[in-house]
Amino acid sequence: MQELVNTFKQLYGKKAFQIVRSPLRICPLGAHVDHQDGLVTGMALDSNVEIVFAPSEAGYIRISSMDFPDEEYFHIDSVPEMLPGFWGNYIRGAVLSLQQDQKLQYGLQAVISGKLPIGGLSSSAAVTTAYLMALAEVSDLNISKEELVSYSHWVETEFIGLKNGILDQSANILSEDNRLLVMDCKTSEHYLVNKSPDMPEFEVVVVYSGVSKALIGTDYNNRVDECKVAGWIVEELAGLKRTALQDVKLRNISEEHYLRYRDQVPGKFRKRLDHFFTEQERVRSGIEAWEQGDLVQFGKLMFESGESSIYQYESGCPELITIYQVLKETEGVYGARFSGAGYRGCCIGLIDPAYKEQIKANIDAVYPNQHPAYQDVYKVHFCRTNNGARLVGEEDIGTVLK
Repeated sequence: MQELVNTFKQLYGKKAFQIVRSPLRICPLGAHVDHQDGLVTGMALDSNVEIVFAPSEAGYIRISSMDFPDEEYFHIDSVPEMLPGFWGNYIRGAVLSLQQDQKLQYGLQAVISGKLPIGGLSSSAAVTTAYLMALAEVSDLNISKEELVSYSHWVETEFIGLKNGILDQSANILSEDNRLLVMDCKTSEHYLVNKSPDMPEFEVVVVYSGVSKALIGTDYNNRVDECKVAGWIVEELAGLKRTALQDVKLRNISEEHYLRYRDQVPGKFRKRLDHFFTEQERVRSGIEAWEQGDLVQFGKLMFESGESSIYQYESGCPELITIYQVLKETEGVYGARFSGAGYRGCCIGLIDPAYKEQIKANIDAVYPNQHPAYQDVYKVHFCRTNNGARLVGEEDIGTVLK
């Protein structure tokens, strides 16, 4: 953080600044169902995207990144178009998102950085939230957390073009430490489940594969479309009124119709149905296990989610599958699955902290041998849970910089 602040002062020559901490997130249960309006769970981590910022009274956006080259520079009245693969897209989208119904009085001068710039923990949602909160702060906009989720989701779906749900933004913004976030992606309602006092201590292992292909270049959007087609087929088999394909959501297919017509749904479309409905049951069972402090059962459900992601949803790549299998076979890992969309990035797991050294040793012994192309870039991180995105108050900045 101190390096981030020093860079800000060097670039802008200002002493007055503010800080937003926007956490990365995991989804322990609820894989690949948010875009079908399903029930999902989430937790924020103690690894953050951080932005140091001050207002630009002239209305210019000037952003430097500690993780990427170049500088993003434009006026809020003349936002450039989306440039595929460019890190500056998220500040562009954030400005446009707010301007739909808010008046931005000022631009930003800022420096941004993330300690774990890896796919699968939704760093894009964390970055977008950081920009939105900074823009809202300098223009004194009163925006609720729920509105923030909506603005951030618009950036990824309408500006970037990814067909994702609201899981990433919700976990990033609404999470609270030691509580399990449960989000209903159909109604946007959420609640937080307290951790049982009987639950043993745990940490989160994050194993970065080194595979960093952007989601737009993967089968992510194809899987979303396949889920819609699967729902369409069930509607036809059940004699229901056909929904326009772009509006089909598996959440609107009853479990009764799924069970009755499942065997008539062909090939991959049946697999997508199976994943959605079994994952919804895992979420419901996982909530009960969390309330009871049963990490063994919660972890078992995570492993089952991982298996379904591989064989029913058919996401993943050889590198992620290797990591998943190592974690599954390693003592001290309660449960594991792919994180994020599951085509690149990382695997996550809930672990007993007493086994951290053994867990890392097992990954180090297997992964670089099986995937030598990534032997110099894969990483093993251990994290704890934390609160959602927040503005760091003046009284806390001194503590943050220590």
